[in-house]
Amino acid sequence: MVKKENPVVVKSIDFALKIISFCELLKEKGKYIIANQLLKAGTSIGANIHEAQNAESRADFIHKMKIALKELEETKYWLILCERATTYPFKQDLKTDINELALIMYKIVSTSKKNK
Repeated sequence: MVKKENPVVVKSIDFALKIISFCELLKEKGKYIIANQLLKAGTSIGANIHEAQNAESRADFIHKMKIALKELEETKYWLILCERATTYPFKQDLKTDINELALIMYKIVSTSKKNK
């Protein structure tokens, strides 16, 4: 039996890889503090989503997904700073990707709570 890939897991991994590349660019520009903060938060989203896939219960799943959402919101914050700071690089596709990921994740949490 072939296990079907979970779209939110795949999206979060793809996003994390883009974040890693962007943080490398930030570091090249000497923006170490934001790069480190963004790297931690941006890659943590996928780590928590991945962990949620093996949750012990529905409540545990929801809890882990909510942690992933907190990391997502922190990542948005760092991306907003990069977007608005005149001396920082910014990649619009990261903003688009995180907003798409947010829609999916909020829907998952909402649906999971309803089906609890």
